Amino acid sequence: MADVGIDFSQETDAVGGGLGNAHDFFELMKPRVMSLVIFTAFVGLMLAPGPLHPVLVATALLAIAVGAGAAGALNMWYDADIDFRMRRTARRPIPTGRITPGEALSFGTVLAVGSVIVLGLLVNWFAGALLAFTICFYLFVYTMWLKRRTPQNIVIGGAAGAFPPMIGWAAVTGSVSIESAVLFLIIFLWTPPHFWALSLYRMNEYKDVGVPMLPVVAGVDATRRQILLYSFVYVAATLAPSFIGLAGEGYLLFAAISGGIFILFAIETFRRRDGKRADKSAKNLFAFSILHLFLIFSVLLIEKKLEFGSGWTFLW
Repeated sequence: MADVGIDFSQETDAVGGGLGNAHDFFELMKPRVMSLVIFTAFVGLMLAPGPLHPVLVATALLAIAVGAGAAGALNMWYDADIDFRMRRTARRPIPTGRITPGEALSFGTVLAVGSVIVLGLLVNWFAGALLAFTICFYLFVYTMWLKRRTPQNIVIGGAAGAFPPMIGWAAVTGSVSIESAVLFLIIFLWTPPHFWALSLYRMNEYKDVGVPMLPVVAGVDATRRQILLYSFVYVAATLAPSFIGLAGEGYLLFAAISGGIFILFAIETFRRRDGKRADKSAKNLFAFSILHLFLIFSVLLIEKKLEFGSGWTFLW
């Protein structure tokens, strides 16, 4: 297993002394990941029962976004030693020396504490506590413990990315429910086939830095089998909202059809075993998985709006 000690002196000295610009710090927050977090949290917030004050909506989404950014910054701080050695991540702010590890740690810590306090004080403390737990889970459980120690890193660690709709729900209701748990479950089960597809064509990079992703430890064939199995379970989970009253028949039809397409991509990834065609099938599944999750949550949101006719009820 790779040494988890962090020594950036050689890398940062070679490039510069840190103190990057605003864009560098924004990049440190993993904006692409943050955008998906914001969207799924927004859906959870809008699907939750109860009136919504527009200030509550804006405050909750801002706090959740900042909390997600904080988790991303702290993840980059801890993982900068392996980021420097992976082609996919070598241009991130810390490996290039645009931001120092100390700056990233301070930035992430301030954002994390601030986002939790704002959500707790201005919305409710249950949602704030759930956001704090999510940030801590991503940093301490996934980044520091699981990622470099077990091929189940993505399976267990994926919970961190599945909490945002539950936090959004809690921002409105002050609690969690079976409905918010189903939203959590959809993202939780989506994460393994999504990231394992990525790891299939990035396997050598993970191997070189000692991260035990499933293809590195169990082999590519076993990974393809797991992707296929998880894809079936994930698609089944996407049907659940219609059976608990969170969605209707229109959503169920869309989830079934789009889920069938998802499984076809997974089958193609399972069948293609060698060469560029195998990499292409894995890339196609990875790309479609992002689109699919976005569409699933979008249709949930649209159907809920149509159910109420003119839109949601806002408390002014």
